[in-house]
Amino acid sequence: MKQIETYLHKKILVLGLAKSGVTAAALLHKLGAFVTVNDKKSLSENPEAQGLLEQGIKVICGEHPVELLDEGFELIVKNPGIPYQNPIVEGALKKGIPVLTEVELAYQISEAPFIGITGTNGKTTTTTLVFEMLREGKQNPLIAGNIGTVASGVAQEATKDNHIVIELSSFQLMGIDTFKPKIAVITNLYDAHLDYHGTRNEYFNAKANITKNQTEADYFIYNADQQDVLEIAMQSQAALIPFSTKQVLRDGAYINEDWICFNGEKVMSVDEIALPGVHNLENILSAMAAAKLSGVRNEAIQTVLRTFTGVKHRLQYVSDVVDRKFYNDSKATNILATVNALQAFKAPIILLAGGLDRGNEFDELLPYLKNVKALITFGQTSPKIQRVGREAGIKQITSVDNVEKAVPVAFQYSEPGDVILLSPACASWDQYKTFEVRGDIFIEAVHKLK
Repeated sequence: MKQIETYLHKKILVLGLAKSGVTAAALLHKLGAFVTVNDKKSLSENPEAQGLLEQGIKVICGEHPVELLDEGFELIVKNPGIPYQNPIVEGALKKGIPVLTEVELAYQISEAPFIGITGTNGKTTTTTLVFEMLREGKQNPLIAGNIGTVASGVAQEATKDNHIVIELSSFQLMGIDTFKPKIAVITNLYDAHLDYHGTRNEYFNAKANITKNQTEADYFIYNADQQDVLEIAMQSQAALIPFSTKQVLRDGAYINEDWICFNGEKVMSVDEIALPGVHNLENILSAMAAAKLSGVRNEAIQTVLRTFTGVKHRLQYVSDVVDRKFYNDSKATNILATVNALQAFKAPIILLAGGLDRGNEFDELLPYLKNVKALITFGQTSPKIQRVGREAGIKQITSVDNVEKAVPVAFQYSEPGDVILLSPACASWDQYKTFEVRGDIFIEAVHKLK
């Protein structure tokens, strides 16, 4: 960890706790800042805040009082989930107070270079693939970011011999200043999180921040099959490394004659890859490119791709129950992710879907429901998804209260050889705190069937 003096004796507000806020507050305190923490949860219900209080950090809990801005803070480090419409954030920006996320702190103190991965879909799978390839290739990787490990905590332990492989959300990328990954990846871009960003341009601009500080000494791996990503690449100062599942490229990562290739070299046959789903070829190509640029040999890449079957909650194989295969794709919080999941299987599918209603319809699913023999819905969007199911001609459609109740009903509708797939096409927040909780409940319900 670099012992920087950037924040020495500076008055800093950490807005919102959770794991990232706790780590950022403790780090800033260690770096000599005068830290105040503000969290909406009351102190009595907030063990994290109590722990910071014991370290000598000022803690204000129970609300976000705008009057805090009168205390002369020089910087705000906010939880990525707190929107920019928050009165304290809005007020700080009007006063010219910088608002960052802890990813920026991680970059400033890290001795290790970063491999940063973002995109609408495939971030976690790609991040995990890169990490596994670097680990198999003896490159000493560490994993961080939106995948569940706090970046500024990982960076404190990193040395020059490590690589930090970091998954980055648009929320995190909006709060960077100098952050510059050695290798940046955008897997793909589709409309998402518009309730947070307001417009698709704002969302895409946030994603583009991953390459905004890169120079010609860095690499930007990008999806050459998407015009929106191409436009971002054209603005980047980094060395451009395209990937494509649809065209044979002169340079970069691509598929040719059922081989995944990099810069003209055949690396591995597609038939040998263990990870299911055509959509995962995007993740595989971008991960392979990052690994090759990091000096990983083909043998290590091949070993990972022959054995890696997926990340939990991302088209995760759960179990086989009386010749029915169960898959947990709870991370499918948008329609595109569910489309990708449906395209991954040739067997008849019992689809479990539904969740938070963000105001959209689900007609985009229609062309991909041909292989769905039964539809079990739950949550706020249940009526909307059922309507699309009826239009698709699905005969067996029913609504249940929740995911746990959906599993035995799906089993009753199924026959040997069928796939029972949880792929909600919606966020979980109408019924569950996170998509992970929703997926874990599905897994537990499947094991109860046994």
